[in-house]
Amino acid sequence: MKKALILLSAASAAVFAHATATAASAYDADWKRGRIYYRSVCTSCHAAEPIGSIAPSTRTKAEWADYMKADAHAKGKDKVSRYLSKTYRAEIKASNKAAEKFAEVADEDLTADVAAFLMRGAKDGDEPASCN
Repeated sequence: MKKALILLSAASAAVFAHATATAASAYDADWKRGRIYYRSVCTSCHAAEPIGSIAPSTRTKAEWADYMKADAHAKGKDKVSRYLSKTYRAEIKASNKAAEKFAEVADEDLTADVAAFLMRGAKDGDEPASCN
C-alpha cells in the first residue's frame, strides 16, 4: 500500500510538472503588436521599394502560413526571420520607433505576433487588413 501511494504521488507530481511547464512555455501571440510591427517596419520598407506595400489581405491564411514557414523573403533572396530579429531591430531602431519599442522582444514572440496579425488580416481572415 505504501509503495502504491508513493508511485501515485510521483505520477501526480510528474503530470502536474508537465502541465505547468507546458502552460508556462506556451506563448499567446499578440496580433496587435504584430500589426504595429508589420505596419511600421515591413510596410514602411516595402513602400520605399518598387514592389510597394503588401497588405495582409493580398494573401490567404494558408499562403501566409506557407510564406512564414518557408522563411523566404524577396523570392528567396533573403529570410523573413532576418527582418523579425533583434539584430535587424537594433540596426534600424534609430530611425524606426516600432523597432526601438520592440527591441528586446524575443524573435520567436515577435514572429508569432506578426504571423497572428497576418492570419487575422488575411484575405480569408477574421478582419482582412490593408496597409494603412
